Amino acid sequence: MNKFSRDLVRGMEEAAAFAEGKKAGAGIHVVEVPDVRAIRRQLHMSQQRFAETYRIPLPTLKNWEQGRRAPDAPAAAYLQAISRQPTAIKEALRQG
Repeated sequence: MNKFSRDLVRGMEEAAAFAEGKKAGAGIHVVEVPDVRAIRRQLHMSQQRFAETYRIPLPTLKNWEQGRRAPDAPAAAYLQAISRQPTAIKEALRQG
């Protein structure tokens, strides 16, 4: 058995142990989902304007705000950046 195969088997064993509630080498990584509506409201923007300004499809924004979908990790990071540096993000998008 090669190294890849051994690592794969060990990983599956750790995952199975973790799923059974046993202490294992596996860990959980939680991506914090930002409150999209709160970010938009903090910027005093309509859904339409926020979507256009930050190049987010309007249906996607609506789905996030209404809880039908959650932003994936890259989108969550983008939203966090918008909440922290809205002007810088807006300027960067204008230049692109």
